[in-house]
Amino acid sequence: MKDLRMTEGAPWKHTLRFAMPVLAGSILQQLYNTVDTIVVGNFAGQSSLSAVGTTGTFSFLFLAIALGFSSGSGVIAAQRYGAGDIDGVRKTASTGILMMLGMGLISMVLAMVLARPAFVHFINVPAEILDKSMTYFLVFATGMIFQFAYNIFSSLLRAVGDSAATLYFLLISSIINVIMDLLFVAVFKWGVAGAAAATVLSQVAAAAAAYIYMTRKYPVFRFKLKEYSWSGDIAGQTIKIGFPIALQTAIVSIGLTFIQRAVNGFGENMTASFTVAMRIEMYLNLPGNAFQTTLATYTGQNIGAGRMDRVRKGLWQTISISMGITLLVSLCIRIFSPQLIQIFGLSEQAADYCMRHLAATAFVNLLLNGYFPVFGVFQGSNHVLPSALIAFVVLAVRVIVTFLFRYSPIFGVTIIWWNGLFGFGLGFLITWIYFFSGKWEKNAVIK
Repeated sequence: MKDLRMTEGAPWKHTLRFAMPVLAGSILQQLYNTVDTIVVGNFAGQSSLSAVGTTGTFSFLFLAIALGFSSGSGVIAAQRYGAGDIDGVRKTASTGILMMLGMGLISMVLAMVLARPAFVHFINVPAEILDKSMTYFLVFATGMIFQFAYNIFSSLLRAVGDSAATLYFLLISSIINVIMDLLFVAVFKWGVAGAAAATVLSQVAAAAAAYIYMTRKYPVFRFKLKEYSWSGDIAGQTIKIGFPIALQTAIVSIGLTFIQRAVNGFGENMTASFTVAMRIEMYLNLPGNAFQTTLATYTGQNIGAGRMDRVRKGLWQTISISMGITLLVSLCIRIFSPQLIQIFGLSEQAADYCMRHLAATAFVNLLLNGYFPVFGVFQGSNHVLPSALIAFVVLAVRVIVTFLFRYSPIFGVTIIWWNGLFGFGLGFLITWIYFFSGKWEKNAVIK
């Protein structure tokens, strides 16, 4: 197996090499989500666009589980790999795969059962688009196990330093999604069900490609059916690390659910605008997410190798690169937002809301990207709870100010996009205060 450890040499070279495929893959993933929105908006109408948008926060809740526990498994595998413990990597992979497939099945069933109560009572989906929202989500939920499978395969590959492969999986997935979107929605006129079916097929393709690549290239991940084994100790460690990561992402989902509820209260134009703005806003957050993932692996490998001195150095170099890329993306979105918004088929009022939303978040989200990569250091050093607590505080502040000021003469409807100024600003301060305290360095090695 090729040695891809990041324990020697210039940290910025390792993190940049690792992060670029992750970032490119994330861009591809967002592009096919964007294509979903464009195709639905132009060929199925604004009500269908709003219906798809309202399912996002609930879908994200289950993605949080997939991301969290697969990341937990990845942190353990990265430390084992950094320490040269290949047998430990193999045991971690076996347990992680079994765990994630089981969670995927359970999540699929729960998602289908809980969807209608969640849409009606928590998200407050307008009655006129509820049936479309349910149709989209129920079809989407059938592919949930493949989403879980893809995440554990990708996490294990990143643990051994192979981030480039995920780019190819997502390229395959994106191409399939775009083709199926156009076929099912634009040609067959299947509406929201067609868009969901296209997403499911793309998830199946990504999971299949990841599994084939992983098992063929890396013998450590190659198991016969009878060779899969379960380790209670590793499962416990995975839950210990993965639960706070999943909780962190789930908190974001729950917080956005409340914000979505406030958005829905302003009518269909605001709901459609928010759907489009969030699709575009996600591009602003991709650098921070990519470098968080990178620093989790980088930190885990270096701690496993006993190179704590490289962790701080790697963070400073990485965060400089991340902020530079984020500034560039922010500038592009600020300049080209009128042209971007135009392609989604929004009404004039919805387009106006969306333009104002993006103008604000191009600035506000710089705060988020100024601290989010640090969470990777916390995760890689086995200190994931602080990230979850910070995420909770950030979302709590965003939700509180949204509901406090949504009808006020100071903010009114604009609080939908300015709430991040309060939440992300506080998150920035807390994260860096905790980092400089040095508490994350204690008990960093997984026993």
